[in-house]
Amino acid sequence: MDAKSEMELPEAEIRGHYPQALSLLTGFDHAPRLGKAVAVAAAERSPGIPSASRFRSTTPGLAARSTARPSGVRLIERIEGVGGDDLPSPAAATVARALRRALAIALAVSDEVAARSGAAELKRANLEGRLPPERRSEFTELLAVEALAALSVFANATAFLLAEHAGPETVEGITADEVLTDNPLVALQGALWELDQNLARASDDKTLIATVIAFAEALAAAVQARAETAPRIGAFTGASWRVAADDLPIAGFAPVTRARGKPLTMAFKKPEEVIGNAIAKHQAMRLARMIVGYDFDRRMNPFVELGGFVFTFLGDGKPGTGKTTLIQMMAGMLNDYCNIGGYPFRYANLSVDNIDSYQGKSGQNAKAFITSIIDPAVIGFGTIDDIDQIAGKRGDRQSSAGQQEITAVLMEAFAGASTVVRGNCTFGMFSNYAEAIDDALRQRASARFLIDGPKTQADYIDILALLLGKRHDIPVGEHDLMKAQAMQKAVADSYAGHSRPQEAGLEKVFNEVSGRFGELENLAELGSYLYAISQAEPRFTGRAVKNITDAVKARAMDFDMPDEWFTTPEPFMHQPYETKLEMISALRQPITTAMVVQEINRYADSEWRYSDSADETAIAETVRGMERMEEARKRFGGQG
Repeated sequence: MDAKSEMELPEAEIRGHYPQALSLLTGFDHAPRLGKAVAVAAAERSPGIPSASRFRSTTPGLAARSTARPSGVRLIERIEGVGGDDLPSPAAATVARALRRALAIALAVSDEVAARSGAAELKRANLEGRLPPERRSEFTELLAVEALAALSVFANATAFLLAEHAGPETVEGITADEVLTDNPLVALQGALWELDQNLARASDDKTLIATVIAFAEALAAAVQARAETAPRIGAFTGASWRVAADDLPIAGFAPVTRARGKPLTMAFKKPEEVIGNAIAKHQAMRLARMIVGYDFDRRMNPFVELGGFVFTFLGDGKPGTGKTTLIQMMAGMLNDYCNIGGYPFRYANLSVDNIDSYQGKSGQNAKAFITSIIDPAVIGFGTIDDIDQIAGKRGDRQSSAGQQEITAVLMEAFAGASTVVRGNCTFGMFSNYAEAIDDALRQRASARFLIDGPKTQADYIDILALLLGKRHDIPVGEHDLMKAQAMQKAVADSYAGHSRPQEAGLEKVFNEVSGRFGELENLAELGSYLYAISQAEPRFTGRAVKNITDAVKARAMDFDMPDEWFTTPEPFMHQPYETKLEMISALRQPITTAMVVQEINRYADSEWRYSDSADETAIAETVRGMERMEEARKRFGGQG
């Protein structure tokens, strides 16, 4: 949500809830209803806790109670006891303070929601015994909204406050089942009880912090899923707040992440180690420099304002043509630029491991992937390698429910009604079989990178020399190593090769239009060419035209930015937004008809290639099946 519409959550209200938050962390009794207690959890009543609750429940009627024995939850003792030392560690103190702060923020937001929804007045009426019977159902629903809001804010605030202390450690088997909606206090007690259960397995400071963050993220996801069907939820989702002291935004159930990135263990590649793939390599290098033009104060990139920023792209090619190498190259360049600029960099890959058999979990995994990359506080690069295996075609019976969920999430994220392109990140989809990708999802890639690997004799000599390394005495022979990989010449030749179509079906359309108009020189003639393509290929729609115009704008931004802009941050990266805008505008190139024709042909060629490949694959499979059946008949007849 726009920062201008955010309300500041008063610090005095937050600190006013510190005593109640500390009381929750010190100890309370809780009888689990949905979650399961682990064997090591304490079953006895906590000392000093009264047998009756000091808080009078405002829930109308009698709530269904568990027959499980109440167990004492002393979370501060649990946290301080991790590791077995007699004294609490700095990590334990950090976690305890973060939890107290998160609980106080959650309780303060709960009060705000109660005031907005009218629940505060109904609470007073219920306590005074004057709540009308016909409003009891409404009261119960409003209390559930408060509870869900408190749980969501507690979970997100906890993960946010501890993010800067997180290490690379991960924990498995985290549960977040005790999601109660009686009222905010009961809801938070249920969450803290389950956090206590999860912390019973923490063995040291690193797993302590990792467990708390993992639980917070799991709880946030569980609450978000529960809220999708909750009534009267607008009292929480219809407003947004900001905690100024922590720079914590609160906007409904949207997850909140602090700017941090996990250390990359990827083997980065230099541009000179990418053989062939001239246009793909060139555009990836350009895009890496565009992204670090992002202005963190304005939360916008001047390349987005001027046009030509690539938010999503598709890299397709046969196996072994260099897709992984291209990913390693681009991630390496972004990592280096971010180190120079002092920017947080986050890379993530959505893989087949994110497809889950549990309903809705695959979609949650995809949403978490998208959210981590689009975080406006970081420079992000997200990849979906082998996307044809991860995202399923709609209507394809061979696609699992998890694959369909991922497809729906990616389509909404890449070009949905709520998609906002700030210019701080990009998503790359990669596939050996692009024709197997859902048509609508594939068309959400605003740029197409054909990754066809080494093509020429010089390319194969260069890649052989590169992969052999230098620990040999074999002479090079009559060849100038890497001369063919000179970017400017290779890119110019590649673009020029698209002045005419490369696919037979598109060439037929191009010849027909050229026969009528000659050389295409104006918008009417170019538009007529686009219309003729749409008549020959039904999948060529208005979205295709948008992707082509985006590619043309990117060509207008296809200029050499001085290397000194990226060797130190002061000349460009740390300049004010308006200065960056002026510096980039001065380098823009004019858009020409030749440029437009080349981009139309590049995009349309790819659609024809996908269509032809899909048809040829289907025909080949059918023929193979018929051949097998014929052979089976012969063998069966011979046996008879």
